Amino acid sequence: MYKIKTMNKISNEGLKLFGDLYEVDDKFEDEDAIIVRSAKLHDYDPPHNLKAIARAGAGVNNIPVDACSDKGIVVFNTPGANANAVKELVLCGLFLSSRKVVEGIEWAKTIEDDDFGKAVEAGKKQFVGPEIDGKTLGVIGLGAIGVAVANAAIKLGMHVVGYDPYISVKAAWGLSKWVKHATTPEEVYREADYLTIHVPANEETKNMINKKTIALMKRDVRILNFARDALVNTEDMITALKKEQVAKYVTDFGNKDLVNTPNVIVMPHLGASTPESEENCARMAVTELKDFLENGNIQNSVNMPTVVEARATNYRVCIIHKNIPNMLAVFANAFAKKGMNIENMVNKARGDIAYTIIDTNDLSEDITKVIEKHDGVIRARVIAKAVF
Repeated sequence: MYKIKTMNKISNEGLKLFGDLYEVDDKFEDEDAIIVRSAKLHDYDPPHNLKAIARAGAGVNNIPVDACSDKGIVVFNTPGANANAVKELVLCGLFLSSRKVVEGIEWAKTIEDDDFGKAVEAGKKQFVGPEIDGKTLGVIGLGAIGVAVANAAIKLGMHVVGYDPYISVKAAWGLSKWVKHATTPEEVYREADYLTIHVPANEETKNMINKKTIALMKRDVRILNFARDALVNTEDMITALKKEQVAKYVTDFGNKDLVNTPNVIVMPHLGASTPESEENCARMAVTELKDFLENGNIQNSVNMPTVVEARATNYRVCIIHKNIPNMLAVFANAFAKKGMNIENMVNKARGDIAYTIIDTNDLSEDITKVIEKHDGVIRARVIAKAVF
């Protein structure tokens, strides 16, 4: 029986997929796995038994990923599960950035004239805004969300130019043929009437929207940020808005300075706040955990290589180890000394970490202890097919 600890309220549509082999509770202290949304785990002391953490969402800033890698804890996320929800909000932000709908609604609330219609007709000129049809949308980052936004914009009659040096084969297949492929982000900055960013926050992308990159853009550009707050330099953005270099900034990651700045629309992190998105993320997180706990397979991990192998033997030995020479020989030698025949072996690496799956029909009960004695081995476990 596997113990799953929930660190946030998780959709029952996902949790019910665990089935009879699992216990789910928020009070376990010796859990096999954690499923989490926004709860911060940086100060959490994981039990020795913890094998995996699944984030029901894309970002993993609330999880100490490096520390988990050192302990052999696999960290999963759910890329694409909330893509449609975010796409819809980006499109909402796109329209709000053009047509002064928010400002108009707030102004309408202040009208005290008994002849409301006459007052509206007299004052609505101040809320004129351009149509998006025929304009150019720049998309930085063509993952699941970026592709969805780009394709939707094409259908709305926009020209779209996109940039992503790391675009996956799956994303490329799904991208509309009408999207122009830029070779540099600067190309996107120069062409875009509207700019939306969909990249992870890291050292490479931190403050990517700043005074220098804004200076490359068209005057009156409209910028959307529904990805991460760290991508935009707030001080530079406010300065650009005051100088009217940027016509409008719409973000799902606000602060007090932005809220009080004219021509800024701040949303309270609503990107994935739909019941459908929460259900999709929960289902995906549960599926990932189950396949890892029951079969040792790893998909959508942010700290381990992707390894998916069908089960064909009675036992599977799963080993997380350093990506250093001679490790496979070490494992093969350990199996040979214990009289265990290797039916199948697969090994993949991701940076400094590697993961090896060995299938066998023989088992020596202390094989994991023997393997874990070797330098470079972080964790080893056996999964018996008969249990499942």
